[in-house]
Amino acid sequence: MPTNRTRHTRLRAAVSAVAGLLLMSGAATPAWAGSTRSQQWHLDAMHAEEMWRTSTGEGITVAVIDTGVDPGNPDLEGRVLDGRDLATSRPGDEHTDYLGHGTSMAGLIAGTGGYGGGNGAYGLAPGAEILPVRVPSQGDDPTAGFAFAGVLGKAIRLAADADAQIINVSLASTTTSDDLTAAVKYALDRGSLVFAGVGNSGDEGNPVFYPAATPGVVAVAAVGRDLSRTEESGFGPHVDLAAPGEDMVHACGGRTGLCKSHGTSDATALASASAALIWSEHPTWTNNQVLRVMLNTIGAPTDGAERNDSIGYGIVRPRIALRNPGDPGPADVYPLPDLGAAGSGPASPSAGAPAGQPAQTPAEADGGSGPSRSVTEDSGRGRLWAVLGIGAAVVLAALAAAVVVLRRRPRPGAVPPPPVAPGQRSPYDGGRLTPPGPGGTPRGGPYH
Repeated sequence: MPTNRTRHTRLRAAVSAVAGLLLMSGAATPAWAGSTRSQQWHLDAMHAEEMWRTSTGEGITVAVIDTGVDPGNPDLEGRVLDGRDLATSRPGDEHTDYLGHGTSMAGLIAGTGGYGGGNGAYGLAPGAEILPVRVPSQGDDPTAGFAFAGVLGKAIRLAADADAQIINVSLASTTTSDDLTAAVKYALDRGSLVFAGVGNSGDEGNPVFYPAATPGVVAVAAVGRDLSRTEESGFGPHVDLAAPGEDMVHACGGRTGLCKSHGTSDATALASASAALIWSEHPTWTNNQVLRVMLNTIGAPTDGAERNDSIGYGIVRPRIALRNPGDPGPADVYPLPDLGAAGSGPASPSAGAPAGQPAQTPAEADGGSGPSRSVTEDSGRGRLWAVLGIGAAVVLAALAAAVVVLRRRPRPGAVPPPPVAPGQRSPYDGGRLTPPGPGGTPRGGPYH
């Protein structure tokens, strides 16, 4: 298990699964104990402390379908419920994170800053609870193919049956299945929202990944500090919205693990947390109403376009949704068009769009779509800068894990927010967010 030295040690650890779930770790500048919160730029940009005076996500359960979530991390103590384990070829259970990725996503969503008496990493919705649903890497069975999509479908159904209002899938696969499509529809009918990352191959062929491209899933792209789509973030007509996914600092790994990362995994976690904040403040709303308000208060492109293929309808702004949500609309109508048009299937995005620029459609692009890779990857792909403890190792064993019955733990008290830093200014304030300009540079700078 990681120790205090985790925060002062550089250790590169790269883990990839053959023909399966691709998860990488690598060296990063350690986040020193007293300054962790100051490094979480996305919380400042989104005015997290201001939002926490209204909502912390309390009363909302976010299912994290991933590699497991470690409840022993001090930034997640009291936030992690008992869940379900589908990774039966791995040792442990849903509380055994075999790569550290699921704990990272949970930290971005619901971290409480508990390390060192409040000097740790915060999630955007520190009052939310995490329901871990551990799934295997497709690399556990390289011949699995469509079976991995089936595992994701089963995990989504389990999360919906456990009454998780929000289902976070920071995983991506080039394969899909009827079971996965049906599971998403089942979750929506049960009243859940499903968020998934569009993948980090925007600069490497830009293949379409699932479940992000599955009808009914909210597909999330990543933007950087300048509010442009990051170079790696996937793009195309299936992108629905975007959230920060660059230079992220968050809880991860073992008891004192801290990570830096970037990618659409991170952006997906922040989109899920944004929904948790809104839903906590309006607990009688349906999933459709929460999503509609998210879309109505989004930082849309300033060129007048309703959406583009880089950031979808725009960048999430939960603070605006909490302050002035407007009319949530009908309770039983899904607000995105893809569910109604499910029979036609998603179009393939074009390859080679510059980071931050609206992507061309295949008909507009000279070269059409680039080559796709038949792999499954974590949508916060690689470059997950994990700080691991001395002597820690990934142990692959053929031990079958017992199926864990879903049950809730006692809810702890509310989490006090950290002090508000003076003089902070945010690109998420007011009006529309600046759209990308030529060469990936936002027109007029990051503020508008």
